Amino acid sequence: MSARIATVSRDTNETQIKVSVNLDGEGRLSCQTGVAFLDHMLDQVARHGMIDLDINATGDLHIDDHHTVEDLGITLGQAFFKAIGDKRGIYRYGHAYVPLDEALSRVVIDFSGRPGLYMNVEFTRDTIGSLDTQLFWEFFQGFVNHARVTLHIDNIKGFNAHHQAETIFKAFGRALRMAVAEDPRMAGQMPSTKGSL
Repeated sequence: MSARIATVSRDTNETQIKVSVNLDGEGRLSCQTGVAFLDHMLDQVARHGMIDLDINATGDLHIDDHHTVEDLGITLGQAFFKAIGDKRGIYRYGHAYVPLDEALSRVVIDFSGRPGLYMNVEFTRDTIGSLDTQLFWEFFQGFVNHARVTLHIDNIKGFNAHHQAETIFKAFGRALRMAVAEDPRMAGQMPSTKGSL
């Protein structure tokens, strides 16, 4: 496979974001979003996905975190879509169960070309640090719409909201790692009977 690297910028009246992604990286993150807990979650995605991420985001945090979190999901999705190319030779599907103490989450992803988010999570707190837990849905919705993937996220159990979120993002990273990996048996073929994704 050729290098699967992409850089995407998004510049609006609300946010200025630049994301670089290397799908065949070493799990490194360079990240400045101004939203500390989001940075912590993105570190989980990079490390457990073995994906290098370089993220710079400036947003209207004086209002709230909404635009920064949502637009980062959009830009990250665009970078993945660009980096993955035509999807020949990848596994396409990825899944992971990840526990953290009492919490357990499952994430399943399909690089289908069809955006869809199915998220079944009831956070036990409205905020983690200063981050509104509703914004996780906005982040993933932005990602799936622009990466053009189907994504199922289920928090199966957990009462600590930090643990709930961390298991989701770790499982997301693991599922991404599996889905974008090169399948030696596919040998450059399209992982679809339709011939395109």
